[in-house]
Amino acid sequence: MDRQQEFVLRTLEERDIRFVRLWFTDVLGFLKSVAVAPAELEGAFAEGIGFDGSAIEGFARIYESDMVAKPDPATFQVLPWETADGELYSARMFCDITMPDGSPCWSDPRHVLRRTLSKASEAGFTCYVHPEIEFFLLRSLTNDGTEPEPADNGGYFDQASHDTAPHFRRHAIEALEAMGISVEFSHHEGAPGQQEIDLRYADALTMADNVMTFRYVVKEVAIKDGVRASFMPKPFSDQPGSGMHTHVSLFEGDRNAFYDSEDPYELSGTGKAFVAGLLKHAREISAVTNQWVNSYKRLIVGGEAPTAVCWGHANRSALVRVPMYSPGKASSRRVEIRSIDSACNPYLAYAVVLAAGLKGVREGYELPPPTEDDVWSLTESERRAAGYDSLPQNLTEALTAMENSELLAETLGEGVFDYFLRNKRAEWDAYRRQVTPYELRTYLPML
Repeated sequence: MDRQQEFVLRTLEERDIRFVRLWFTDVLGFLKSVAVAPAELEGAFAEGIGFDGSAIEGFARIYESDMVAKPDPATFQVLPWETADGELYSARMFCDITMPDGSPCWSDPRHVLRRTLSKASEAGFTCYVHPEIEFFLLRSLTNDGTEPEPADNGGYFDQASHDTAPHFRRHAIEALEAMGISVEFSHHEGAPGQQEIDLRYADALTMADNVMTFRYVVKEVAIKDGVRASFMPKPFSDQPGSGMHTHVSLFEGDRNAFYDSEDPYELSGTGKAFVAGLLKHAREISAVTNQWVNSYKRLIVGGEAPTAVCWGHANRSALVRVPMYSPGKASSRRVEIRSIDSACNPYLAYAVVLAAGLKGVREGYELPPPTEDDVWSLTESERRAAGYDSLPQNLTEALTAMENSELLAETLGEGVFDYFLRNKRAEWDAYRRQVTPYELRTYLPML
């Protein structure tokens, strides 16, 4: 037994933890959990916990259903929920999913990201990410199709705006930091009820685990504060949607591979090729970074989200931005991808973003000139004349781009690639069959 496992077992005993929740994520990004008693954990470290993989979205076909969840002791954290007598009673660990023979499960999103990070490591790079996670606080959640009611009427950076849950962000940050997840900033976003909490940078695998934990913690804290939280990309027709702008940097040891003090943007050749890779493969990766039918209601002109494939410096209408908050500071040089939404599977999203950028570096892609236009203000014909390609306008367009992508098939692996396409095609077909309230209001009286 290694030291990390010993630490976990000792902590459970010292703090009288009664349950350990073993977490993993399905292909669509939903958190799965099995609880074990502390007495069973030593066996779980040694042999894992067996489960029926065919019952988990995208994990296995019925004839290869036996799978094993092996807890990763490096991810151990005590959950910050107290019992009635003030005692902490449960903890969590993320799991790696394997086959019974110990080989990695091809459909485990954590393994998909690990595989891509291994390729980055072979090229000498460590990948760090820093997400800005947006979401809505709502007075309640319904599934009857009616528009929800935001928990407040605040706007961008407003201070006293939480009518229903005045201390929500403080409670959420306290819970996150109690679990070892460092928060950099938090504030009210532009739409009523919309919040943003930015996590301090970490390596990509740790951050994907943190994003999954973040979504769980935020929803739990919201319930305790008498409201509900939703990461739906676009719950309101007349308000901006929720994104997850993600800052990415590559390091070679302690050196930021994106930094060049001589460049006007302080962006190195490696950084430029990485951005070029993101632009070249932007349409292909959209189905993963924006995986829901509703995701494309956010990616519209005037929605404060990118719609064109371009990059710039201070240009927030661009898909990729090179921020200059700390000029001359080598460790701060990074690129910001603005299309990703906060309802994605973070393991798969970070895997495809990294794969696209690394391909640009590996093959020496040439970066086009930066965009200083306000792309949102241009007409469709003006965009075409300027040479700006468009991001997919709906899920089926994104799936078509993904379907023809060798990069995505290689990055995700054949099983995840095929399952994801099948599942999302079914989602699109189900959506197309729906007759919406808009159609009934608009067409029924006139036709």
